[in-house]
Amino acid sequence: MHNDLGDFLRARRELVTPAEVGLPPGNGLRRVPGLRREEVAMLAGISAEYYVRLEQGRDRSPSAQVIDAIAGVLQLDAESTAYLMAFASPRTHRRPARREERVPPSLDLLLRTVNVPAIVFNKYSDVLAANPLARELSPGMVPGVNRLRALFTDPAAQGYHPDWERHTAIAVAHLRARIGTETEDERLHALIGELSLKSDRFRQMWARHDVRTARGGSFLIRHPRVGDLELLVEKFSVFGADGLEALFLHAEPGTRSADALAMLASLVTAD
Repeated sequence: MHNDLGDFLRARRELVTPAEVGLPPGNGLRRVPGLRREEVAMLAGISAEYYVRLEQGRDRSPSAQVIDAIAGVLQLDAESTAYLMAFASPRTHRRPARREERVPPSLDLLLRTVNVPAIVFNKYSDVLAANPLARELSPGMVPGVNRLRALFTDPAAQGYHPDWERHTAIAVAHLRARIGTETEDERLHALIGELSLKSDRFRQMWARHDVRTARGGSFLIRHPRVGDLELLVEKFSVFGADGLEALFLHAEPGTRSADALAMLASLVTAD
């Protein structure tokens, strides 16, 4: 059985420096990039032996109090703490049932009606539907394209995303947040394995175990026809369609990005 709890604890422990938790750096070279196991245990108020059992997977059901204490030491936010708590809770391991991924007709109509780029995608980041403006905005927003695969393995992606490193970090953290404890998903394993083999950047970001739902923010596109666009992101879960999300992009009125988006819309109409 895979040790998800231990993997998460180890990855997050290695990201916290002694100075960040008020510990002296110590003498000599440290064998680990972050905190030692015994340091986490001491700061969390638990025995080092017990913490080692957690990381090694020999104990998979720590109490909520222990999880909260460890989360404090590892400087986890509320979402990452909830993610850790989910792995520490008793659960039944089962493969997710295959569900039909169908965009509701009313949402498909909305995509074709709104005058901003809009797409619908599943939890694996496969684009299921997109309006013409989204397709013109980015090759990563075309139905049938996997947004993660395009972002990490298409050489053109870095040209389209001037903030590619920030964008990739957000994408991987969002993937972990969406997946949660569904670690028995073969389709997911295949995608992660493929991206880990093909992209050093994905492999590095995945190993960090960052967890963060990307609900909004900004989206920077360098478009070959209209130039740079800084777009605001609105993202919604699709009610009644498990795992689907809808994404809408729009620009602040009166900005150069708004003018560029309007120009892009006119080009779509002309084409």
